[in-house]
Amino acid sequence: MEDNSLKLLIEEAIKVSMKGRERERTTTLRMAMSEIKKQEIDKKSDLDKEEITLLIQRMIKQRKDSSNQFQSAGREELALKEAREIKILSEFLPAQLSEKEIIEVVKQVVETLNAKTTQDIGRVMSSLKTNLQGKADLSLVSKIVKESLTK
Repeated sequence: MEDNSLKLLIEEAIKVSMKGRERERTTTLRMAMSEIKKQEIDKKSDLDKEEITLLIQRMIKQRKDSSNQFQSAGREELALKEAREIKILSEFLPAQLSEKEIIEVVKQVVETLNAKTTQDIGRVMSSLKTNLQGKADLSLVSKIVKESLTK
């Protein structure tokens, strides 16, 4: 049986936000649920917790990109709306590692794999991806890996 606890948590949050008449929260969570159901239809089976986490991370990344575009276009109200949606969606992600913690993990993996040059970035990232998936923004991890191997 698949682990549907995250999906059930989102469904419950939708009910609570509807009862509390929190329109924006309800809309955002319904959008997330719709995306989960769409992915389940495409996959023809239920998504597990990791897949839902990845989906939520992708939705957050899209909102960050949109927010940046709105800010550069001078549309602050839309940028703020995207930021509020990011905050709502982030509640359903596991605790994220700080940049300092990511740097420590990167240092350990680089030492373990004896990585020295930028040609080792692929090996380091594949190792880190399995450890940090869902716990850290992988674009930040990639940036830190590149910085540590170009010193």
